[in-house]
Amino acid sequence: MSLPPYILSLDQGTTSSRALVFDRAGKIISVAQREFTQYYPQPGWVEHDAMEIWSTQAAVAAEAILQASLHPHDIAAIGITNQRETTIVWDRTSGQPICPAIVWQDRRTATFCDELRLQGLEPLIREKTGLLIDAYFSATKLRWILNHVSGARDKAEKGQLAFGTVDSWLVWNLTGGEVHVTDVTNASRTLLFNIHTLQWDEELLQLFDIPYSVLPQVRSSSEVYGHTAGRILSHRIPIAGIAGDQQAALFGQQCTRVGMVKSTYGTGCFMLMNTGGKPVASQNNLVTTVAWQIGAEVNYALEGSIFIGGAVVQWLRDGLGLIATAADVETLAAKVPDNGGVYLVPAFAGLGAPHWNGHARGTMVGITRGTSAGHLARAALESIAFQTGDVLRCMEADAGAAISELRVDGGATADDLLMQIQADVLGAKVVRPQILETTAMGAAFLAGLAVGFWKNRTELEQLWQEERSFDPVLHSNGDAWQRGWQRAVKACLAWTETEPQPEPANIR
Repeated sequence: MSLPPYILSLDQGTTSSRALVFDRAGKIISVAQREFTQYYPQPGWVEHDAMEIWSTQAAVAAEAILQASLHPHDIAAIGITNQRETTIVWDRTSGQPICPAIVWQDRRTATFCDELRLQGLEPLIREKTGLLIDAYFSATKLRWILNHVSGARDKAEKGQLAFGTVDSWLVWNLTGGEVHVTDVTNASRTLLFNIHTLQWDEELLQLFDIPYSVLPQVRSSSEVYGHTAGRILSHRIPIAGIAGDQQAALFGQQCTRVGMVKSTYGTGCFMLMNTGGKPVASQNNLVTTVAWQIGAEVNYALEGSIFIGGAVVQWLRDGLGLIATAADVETLAAKVPDNGGVYLVPAFAGLGAPHWNGHARGTMVGITRGTSAGHLARAALESIAFQTGDVLRCMEADAGAAISELRVDGGATADDLLMQIQADVLGAKVVRPQILETTAMGAAFLAGLAVGFWKNRTELEQLWQEERSFDPVLHSNGDAWQRGWQRAVKACLAWTETEPQPEPANIR
């Protein structure tokens, strides 16, 4: 019996839930998307309504199938990719979340992370997990929920609660509560998973005071985990691929050989380098993560995480009202030939790689009376490129080799000006693929491999096609331009230092 002709990819992101239908040629047949509410209850806190995540994701799944004039029985498998680290805890009986989801950007546990570092625990945690101690990852968020939501720890100890990142939450709901799983890529972002043994680590669970009973079962990135419940999409479809969004994009970009690098420009920016079958410990404040597991084969990656990428453009739109749509930023920035000496360090939620300073906050320097909206727009675009450049240089140092090509994806890569700025900052070629939806494509590829929709990885490599590349242009003031960024970052970090006592006034 032949397989149905399409794959459904569920792409659950930080600001919207999306669903895409792919055909066997890797072409997108339909896309459906719904934004959902962002909650900021206190400075540094970011929350989502987990039920809204599920309802929007279920709605767009049905919408994408209908939009393509298909029926659920036309779908061979479902692949899932998701915002990582975002932490959800729900009641196993009712299926209801016990509190809002704590989003990966949330900084409420930054002080606890400082305490762990002061106790000298970072080397142990880093050796086991490949990660630095930071509020970004899931363990401290889960601990916070168990300690602050009334009755949560008691229920967890009794096995009544389930924890999951967004992938686990979606699979639980898609299967009608039958399956509680995650994959190795999402597990590797929790600070609780040993990336060498590929298991939850008992020592880390004790350190963070997390009961084993709340954890999902860890599986590979490409296998059948379960089937949709009959009432979901009115058909039992195999759920066959899971990967965190950045690992899915690495696979979707077909960065399957050692040394290949991609950068995704979404709410944040995330650069990953495939390091092959062995985890590489970074000497430059990058993290080591699982790239994917297919069958018994595990691939690892070095990753640099930038918390604020495309979100800086959203801030220009929603916070300052300088643009009506995100796409307008390119037009506004193009009105000026350069940044006019203005630099913006968008540390709205702290600084990620390579600084890892959870207390940093957004900083703008170099403003004069002649500064215009165009200069601010250009500084915002340049901040994305400069942060990516900082990560790439760390990656080159860890790899011991220069990187000549960067494959890019994500919504912001449609901005030609940003891509040219990026090539200039890196001094390397930037390659944009024909299909920018590489995150969703990676999840589709993983699901398709699991059910035989695509025969092998060689077949997938042939589906990736270049749309355009950007070569660096030599600028006469290039060194001064880049030094200006480094000075701006120093100013941002200086703000996090203890406020000095005022000098005594001079009395004459």
